Amino acid sequence: MKPGLVIYLHGDLGAGKTTLVRGILNALGHSGRVKSPTYTLLETYRIGELELRHFDLYRLNSPEEWQSAGFDDEFDAGNIFLIEWPEQARGCLPPADLDVRFTILDEGRELNIDAKSKLGEQCLTCL
Repeated sequence: MKPGLVIYLHGDLGAGKTTLVRGILNALGHSGRVKSPTYTLLETYRIGELELRHFDLYRLNSPEEWQSAGFDDEFDAGNIFLIEWPEQARGCLPPADLDVRFTILDEGRELNIDAKSKLGEQCLTCL
């Protein structure tokens, strides 16, 4: 995963979005607790020189709430961004490099990952 990567995470409640974020953080070497940002909206994790910012926008009622919270200031090219419920801030977010869609099946989950940029394509080749 390279700095500047933006990943959108779509799926119903309980589909596994935060579980995937936890797995990504663990794979990158994070050993601390990973909690869902459902109530805080944003959790930031430092791994070496890299920061991973995990947003959960489920509780936003409109894109205007994103802007009034000042979250635009959280985006810079030196970090990785994982955004649950990106549709809640439609029009305010940077475009996704990867779009991940979770579907709950009778037994397990299905993930569809779509690269939306060159950076996203590079990330997919490493999986």
